[in-house]
Amino acid sequence: MKLDKSALKKSLTGILPPVTMPFDEKGHLVPNAIAPQIDWIFESGADAVVAGGSTGEGHALNDGEFRDAMAATHEAVNGRKPFVAGLIVNSTLEAIERVRLLDGMKVDALQVTPVHYLFKPGPEATIEHFRQIWEECGIPILIYNVIPWNYLSADLMLKIMDEVPGVVGMKQSSGDLKSLSDLVQNAKPDNLVLSGIDALLYSAFAMGADGAISALTSALPGATSKLFKLTREGKHEEALEIHWKLNSLWNVLRHDNLPACVKYIQHRQGLPMYGPRAPMEPVSAEQKKAIDAALRGLI
Repeated sequence: MKLDKSALKKSLTGILPPVTMPFDEKGHLVPNAIAPQIDWIFESGADAVVAGGSTGEGHALNDGEFRDAMAATHEAVNGRKPFVAGLIVNSTLEAIERVRLLDGMKVDALQVTPVHYLFKPGPEATIEHFRQIWEECGIPILIYNVIPWNYLSADLMLKIMDEVPGVVGMKQSSGDLKSLSDLVQNAKPDNLVLSGIDALLYSAFAMGADGAISALTSALPGATSKLFKLTREGKHEEALEIHWKLNSLWNVLRHDNLPACVKYIQHRQGLPMYGPRAPMEPVSAEQKKAIDAALRGLI
């Protein structure tokens, strides 16, 4: 299968916010609440959306919920901008079976984690994992490099992109800016290098990263879109002003309930308030107070 990687890279460059999953008080998914969020994300200036990632609590969705969430996202996007479906899976077969739940939907790319349970495959098995998903599904793949105990080196990701035609790019989610630097420097021109390092979005953009998929892009699609645009235009003084504000906000967000924090920040900008899926903790009153203070000048 022949891919126009340059065209795909162009379409997936910029700010690609993760869609947060709206759960009611009992933890049930509310699919009809996804469309207003996507409208808001696009109106804020984002370039695409990703559903089923970490900020979207994709790890907590069963197959039926995954299908419902992807269908609601697909319908809401309605071809306006690219739609990336996230797979947080523990085996090659599970990944392929999840993609089959997307039948009938136009999905521009898959965001796929390495397997994340205790056992870590070697480099060749990891390459084969991505190869089989591509060959079975035929949808372009972004490596989602986020699993701490199965963290892929820059060299391995570059090798996967070289050897598997359908792996078109990756999202680097560690705070290791050196790895991102190596990826930007050594990736082929049609490879997509995206950042998921929230505290260093400006740094990533200044080095030449093609965009970002991260919690802050979901919480503040307008501010992060502006940051990306300013950096690309070489307006670094203005970009740094946004960076420092985002950094102050990031410093008060707890990683353990980050999706809940993102939903609260979205709510502060007019979206309905939804909680995380248990046992993730909701945003506490103390957290809300700290977030509210850090949001001044951002919304």
